[in-house]
Amino acid sequence: MTHTASPVPSPATLIEDQALSRAQMESLIESGAPLAFERCDFEGVDLSRLVLRDFEFSACSFIEASLFAASLSRTVWQGCRARQADFESADLTDARFHSCDLNNTRWRRAKLGAAFFQGCKLTGANFEEVAHLGLKFEDSLLVSANLQRLSFRKLQLQDLNFSDANLSGCDFRDAVFIGGSLRDAHLKLARFEGADLREADIGGLKLEDARLFRGATISHRQAADLLMELGISVD
Repeated sequence: MTHTASPVPSPATLIEDQALSRAQMESLIESGAPLAFERCDFEGVDLSRLVLRDFEFSACSFIEASLFAASLSRTVWQGCRARQADFESADLTDARFHSCDLNNTRWRRAKLGAAFFQGCKLTGANFEEVAHLGLKFEDSLLVSANLQRLSFRKLQLQDLNFSDANLSGCDFRDAVFIGGSLRDAHLKLARFEGADLREADIGGLKLEDARLFRGATISHRQAADLLMELGISVD
């Protein structure tokens, strides 16, 4: 029986230390070759609706760039700066972000199935209405981010700082917090049944939020701190 060998992927064409316009990117895309970019500048560039699937970006700048509705599935981003970039409605299925500055980015209605953010700064990011099955964050800052109605059910949440984040309607049932913070987060209608919060910072809770943790596990120290924050003396 004859076995057909699987095709070997072509090595990516490396582009370094260039400031690239939309027209230049369109020309590069036409080649059809896989592309990798290092230390390239896309600041403020309109890359909306371009097909950039499988591209790799390392130490590139996308500050205030538009990637609206771009095809970005299976892209890899390493050490990139993209504060205030627009990823709204983009397809980022299976994308990987490592050690990136993504503060105040916009992801509304983006496809983030199986996307992974590790060691990223996402302060003020807006994830409203994203498709997020399999989405994972690890060791990342999500301070003041809008994460309404995202599901973290049964996940291990490693060092995620949700301080002052909008977590309204989020599902944390059976999740395990390994470090991280929920301090002053907005928790209206969030669910925590079965969650393990013993390693998380849950300071700043209001009386109306405390009932949301019914069915969750917290430590004795957290319970004492919580009672004190609610104005109840512990003797």
